[in-house]
Amino acid sequence: MTTSSPDNLAGERQQAVRNLIEATRARLESGALDRDMLDAVRNDLQALAANTQLWTGETYAPPAGDERQARYLIGSEGPSGITLYLNVMHSGKKIPPHDHTTWACVAAVEGSEHNTLYDRKDDGSIPGHAELEVREIVEIAPGNPVALMPDDVHSVEIRGEQVIRHLHFYGRPLETLSERKVFDLENNTCKIMDVGVKTRT
Repeated sequence: MTTSSPDNLAGERQQAVRNLIEATRARLESGALDRDMLDAVRNDLQALAANTQLWTGETYAPPAGDERQARYLIGSEGPSGITLYLNVMHSGKKIPPHDHTTWACVAAVEGSEHNTLYDRKDDGSIPGHAELEVREIVEIAPGNPVALMPDDVHSVEIRGEQVIRHLHFYGRPLETLSERKVFDLENNTCKIMDVGVKTRT
């Protein structure tokens, strides 16, 4: 098996990411966003994730010390456009229920994360109040990506002993999502969610 040089891999990665973003923009401009369209974007993302040599630890190191997550900016249309990240996370990482306020797709390069998907049962008319009900639990692993509409709610847990590498693809950069919410299941409350770990470039 032939291994590409780092320079060749960097060029291949750059072109593949550009192709994904351009193809996604073309899809979005062809009609209204719906689950069928987003499933097609999800499948394109999984094809990119399957090229595992583009996403190795030599280029994207795992978090060190007590850190559980390293998030890398991979590509973007610009400061407010479609954006791709690589998340490298250790087991034990948990992210509470949250929405995104933009579409999102996640595809695994290696390792698995358990996502709990929720339905919101209240109408959102009471500020700070939210009632969620579990819809399903999905294991995002190589070959099994997920697509989330802007108002979908999910939580994340990395189980076992593993380091995972997953591509996260969003309609806008995480750093601009100032209205996304995090949910407290025990108290039926919600509040604005912090962006979390600092993105590495």
